[in-house]
Amino acid sequence: MKTRHTLAAMLSGAILVAAPAFAVSLPPNIAGAVADTSRPAKDSDRDVARKPGDMLVFAKVKTGETVIDLMPGGGYFTRLFSTAVGPKGTVFAVTPKTFVDRRAARPPTAPPLPPPVSSEPGRGNVHEVDGTATSLATPAPADLVWTSENYHDVHIYAGADGVAALNKAVYAALKPGGLYIIADHSAAPGIDEAGIKALHRIDAATVRKEVLAAGFVADGETSAIANPADPHTLNVFDPAIRGKTDQFVLRFRKPK
Repeated sequence: MKTRHTLAAMLSGAILVAAPAFAVSLPPNIAGAVADTSRPAKDSDRDVARKPGDMLVFAKVKTGETVIDLMPGGGYFTRLFSTAVGPKGTVFAVTPKTFVDRRAARPPTAPPLPPPVSSEPGRGNVHEVDGTATSLATPAPADLVWTSENYHDVHIYAGADGVAALNKAVYAALKPGGLYIIADHSAAPGIDEAGIKALHRIDAATVRKEVLAAGFVADGETSAIANPADPHTLNVFDPAIRGKTDQFVLRFRKPK
């Protein structure tokens, strides 16, 4: 019995040491996703800034769910979702038509695009999908649509009409009660379209207004990746702030 108590004390101590790495307690599926050793170093090296455990908890990701990673970039969150939803879940890495067209227009001299996440070992639950002008084109309704650091780009490359069309497509792609999470680089309140293009930032209030207009209801927000020291005046690619921008994270729900 003494040995059992000693072991329990050691485990408690280990938990206390590990806990400060996250602002929230991680469910097993999310803890496993963050600790997944098959993730490339370029992903895990960014964990301190991107706080993937906190983000997936905020998104309420559960095993067996269907997740759409919208505008997945290099697949940082796609890999996390893949492990978190498990083999009975599905992840669709969706590129909207505007960005499909931009990809097709890349000059031959441009650096090659990275291979799809679905081609990596153990990622059989990931499927790459090219959206259409009016749909995300996924074959099944989703529990969650997630997009990180890309919503502002829709403003830049598709304009207000493109933003409205995308939000309607997200609404249609979700199950009733499904969640829509948007994380992006914060801008000063009232930033206009020219400012969004110049800085690659957007005001959270603008995002909230646009998403609510598509029929969603506000469901929460987190300051887990906020940085009050960011002056909001620098382009996000400026070396002085890159990787350290102030970011908002908003959660919306499709009404049942």
